[in-house]
Amino acid sequence: MKKYVAGLIGLIFILIAEQNLYAQNEGVITYEITVNNHRNISAGNEGMKAMVPQYRTFKQQLFFSSVGSLYKPLIEEEDDEQQRPGRRFRMGAVNYTDPIASLVLTQMDAFGKKYLITDTLKPAPWKFGTETKVIQGYDCMQAYYTTADDNKQTITAWFTTKLPPMLGPEKYNTLPGAVLAVDVNNAERVIVVKKIEIRPLAKDELKVPSEGPKVTQEEFKKIMQEQRNQRASGGGRPRN
Repeated sequence: MKKYVAGLIGLIFILIAEQNLYAQNEGVITYEITVNNHRNISAGNEGMKAMVPQYRTFKQQLFFSSVGSLYKPLIEEEDDEQQRPGRRFRMGAVNYTDPIASLVLTQMDAFGKKYLITDTLKPAPWKFGTETKVIQGYDCMQAYYTTADDNKQTITAWFTTKLPPMLGPEKYNTLPGAVLAVDVNNAERVIVVKKIEIRPLAKDELKVPSEGPKVTQEEFKKIMQEQRNQRASGGGRPRN
């Protein structure tokens, strides 16, 4: 496994180093995300299913250039989500990835406060399939893996080498090409490109997030657990 990961990282870095050879190394990719809400409701709980729409759909955008990429909600989608009651946790997250520095920054709103979560870019244990498909005019190859955590998610992605490597939605951005579609657990969550704009980015379209105190993933998890415990104990609004 270590040899495989090292080989994948080496291939990706070679592609990044040659990124200036791409004619399409700057632009905006718009993704549509569809979540099947009923997949996480236990069988037989028809009352809960009747209260929750089966599908939730929203859009995100990925701004990219030779220096990195920024993945964030569309403004109208972010505003709509943040106005919904009970959706204060992990909404409106902004993810910045610098593959050369192997850096990931996630700016997140949680319980009324912004946090800047720092992490290293970790390649997933991708395996490559033999199937191909065309997405938005780009020939794409298949890659997949199964997570090693307790949830055991099966991830299938489609990526194109006609766009720069290390691009993709959410954490699915460690392939030797741009990820244009992702399927999680056989349509439990589907991400697919709806629009690709190859153009120079305007000023501040790819702005490194900087708001909020810097914390690690583990520190952020601890803060969130403390906030939830305080709410559960009747402590009122969590302190910032």
